[in-house]
Amino acid sequence: MKANDNSEKNILHPRNLHRSRYDFEKLISNCPELKAFISVNKHGIETIDFSNPNAVKALNRALLQTYYGIQNWDIPKNYLCPPIPGRADYIHYIADLLAESNNNEIPNTSSVLGLDIGTGSNLIYPILGNAIYNWSFVATDIDKKAIENCSKIIGNNSKLIDAISLQQQTESRFIFKNIITPEDRFTFTICNPPFHASAEEANKSASRKVSNLNPKEKRNANPVLNFGGQNAELWCNGGEITFITQMIYESAKYASQCLWFTTLVSKKENLPSIYKTLKKVNAVAIKTIDMAQGQKSSRIVAWSFLSDTQRNFPI
Repeated sequence: MKANDNSEKNILHPRNLHRSRYDFEKLISNCPELKAFISVNKHGIETIDFSNPNAVKALNRALLQTYYGIQNWDIPKNYLCPPIPGRADYIHYIADLLAESNNNEIPNTSSVLGLDIGTGSNLIYPILGNAIYNWSFVATDIDKKAIENCSKIIGNNSKLIDAISLQQQTESRFIFKNIITPEDRFTFTICNPPFHASAEEANKSASRKVSNLNPKEKRNANPVLNFGGQNAELWCNGGEITFITQMIYESAKYASQCLWFTTLVSKKENLPSIYKTLKKVNAVAIKTIDMAQGQKSSRIVAWSFLSDTQRNFPI
């Protein structure tokens, strides 16, 4: 006998569709393959094994199909499989940020153009932004295989064809260069940067995560990641702070071409350095938006080089 638990995940954004526990009956009706991964835990509640990457992928596919109208979503083996509720939160907080420049109204229009830095093979931010708010996107990545998979996702969903364009970053040391042309005007940028400084650090973190999700599993030097992830998705030389610092310095070169630059910041201890760099490049407006999902806390840092008057216009 399973328990009926409708308790809300109150830490998620108020507009997030995933504040309540997953309705597995509804999800399975849209995506039958999910049923094989459902079990009832010791509290009598239906769940999946979140340490199993195949289970996480099946859940994502079901969520995207059920709530966002996305068909045949898939990613290559060992690529990052993002948790949908947390990614949706980032999109909702971006919407709130844009509303501040739009007479306190969230813009639900394809004229909003986002630039997704490091979209991975999953294309999740453009998918959610388009499904929820009808926004358009340019999605970039340095990984050719990831871009090719994103192209397959778009090809499987005709509504995405005119809404999302893809661009491969050909030089890994750059973030906006080669991507933003002189004619481009973006409403916002969005990024979930690699936060580890090395493969070893990423593996240790993954081992801890898998152990926490499934205490019976022994620590493994090369763990199977429940959410997957390639090198460029999980780590870069210098880690999160180096990546974001580079992003900030580059953003100053495109100061007038984007309303808001934004990034996730996983490590709170990196914030003082980030604020210092933003002051160095003369960012006019800086905002920090706290986020949380489960036991993990994070935040969005947003900055703009435009004045208050320039930022306040109908989008």
